[in-house]
Amino acid sequence: RSREEQRPFQPILVQEMQSLGREYPNAGYGGMFCSWLHAKSPKPYNSFGNGAAMRVSPCGLIAVTLDEAIALARASGEVTHNHPEGIKGAEATAAAIFLAKTGKSKGDIGRYLGEHYYKLSQTLDEIRPMYRFNETCQKTVPQAIVAFLESESYEDAIRNAISLGGDSDTLAAITGGIAWSYYRFHGTQAAQKTDKREGRTWPKFCEQIISEYSIDSMLPADFVDTIEELDIAREQRDREFSRTGCCSPIIVV
Repeated sequence: RSREEQRPFQPILVQEMQSLGREYPNAGYGGMFCSWLHAKSPKPYNSFGNGAAMRVSPCGLIAVTLDEAIALARASGEVTHNHPEGIKGAEATAAAIFLAKTGKSKGDIGRYLGEHYYKLSQTLDEIRPMYRFNETCQKTVPQAIVAFLESESYEDAIRNAISLGGDSDTLAAITGGIAWSYYRFHGTQAAQKTDKREGRTWPKFCEQIISEYSIDSMLPADFVDTIEELDIAREQRDREFSRTGCCSPIIVV
């Protein structure tokens, strides 16, 4: 669509987030976010909580350039978590997911994030003894990234994240978004590599995960539909950008 026909990204995002959040009121939201969900005119509340990074995965997946991934993450975070640390956590996570889906190595991903966002000098073994429950981006996102960087498979990444303790669902959501992107899209070599622990190979890993763990029966039908629609949109945008070098923008500036 033309720029004139496109609706701004953030108002649509707010509308969809409120609609979805109100449909599932017992999901365990934080107090400020819960108030935001039910506000008639929701405003960002200067949070540096880890929710902005926890929900940002689609921004990294749908983007066709690194700059777009970062811009989408920033716009996504700003509707609630407009504190610099909240934005930083969202951007770092989306950047890692985009770099992973475009075939960058773990070394490349770690170096980029280390140069632009967080120092990633500690290992998981060094983090575990002192790590405690923490709801902030600055004390969650770096640790989640390290859990991915030290992983050998998607499942191993999730186990790494949970092994840290603390806010395990958030850690696993952030780590899992990066790991999913890396182990699914990391070039021909990674796509054909067998997970020695489980005997899985790509590209059938996604189908096996859904089948073996009955994810489609554990998630609401509209969640499964949304995942499928996102994947279709991602493929379409990636093909368009690969073919023409440009793509219809998501954010109108």
